[in-house]
Amino acid sequence: MRAEERQHRILARARSDGRVDVSSVAADLAVAPETVRRDLRLLEQHGLVRRTHGGAYPVESAGFETNLANRATLRVPEKRRIAAAAVELLGDAETVFIDEGFGPQLVAEALPPGRPLTVITASIPVASHLATKPDTTVYLLGGRVRGRTLATVDHWATQMLAGFVIDLAFLGANGISRRYGLTTPDPAVANVKAQVVRASRRRVFAGVHTKFGVNSFCRFASVADFEAIVTDTGLSAVEAQRYSVLGPQVIRA
Repeated sequence: MRAEERQHRILARARSDGRVDVSSVAADLAVAPETVRRDLRLLEQHGLVRRTHGGAYPVESAGFETNLANRATLRVPEKRRIAAAAVELLGDAETVFIDEGFGPQLVAEALPPGRPLTVITASIPVASHLATKPDTTVYLLGGRVRGRTLATVDHWATQMLAGFVIDLAFLGANGISRRYGLTTPDPAVANVKAQVVRASRRRVFAGVHTKFGVNSFCRFASVADFEAIVTDTGLSAVEAQRYSVLGPQVIRA
């Protein structure tokens, strides 16, 4: 098997399974583990994967994005801790935006019961979960529904957002870096998120540590646009300090 074909198979498996394990791939392809590690190093250099101890996970790009079902199986305990810590930042907010994605769904689930809130969201799962709450008024943005994330995009969504002033926005991203800020693979999603940044008084990013240092296709905000970044302890204290220098409080849950 040629190196190019082998690397293509490794990348396809990472994208299908959400990650790859060096020893498992080496056994399946009948090659040495060091060969797989070398392939992963090359794929990482091309921005297609991020290596971890014993394997790698795929980086989302203009040509690849994970779906909700996949996200709901990865790092769930960390995501629940992040959601709980993010909700602690509600303060006196009465109007709240909750982003699309599995992490923001957990933020919606963590909202305190009995507290009157108006929630704006592009996410159908978030709207469905909150619509039955007696103290919550839900505004679901209109637009084209993306099957991968069950969220609305395009000009209908951005036009609705342009008419709002939102107290607090809980936003996610496919990647966050000190150089390029917050990014996502899809231009239509980036436009919605960018409009949320413009419409909100306060902004909180909530995301697992594997998103840090990752750059996707479309930039929608800078790190300095956020009052807080909430992640897990997989982000080192040193790296957290580097992000906090840019302005936001960094919380490692």
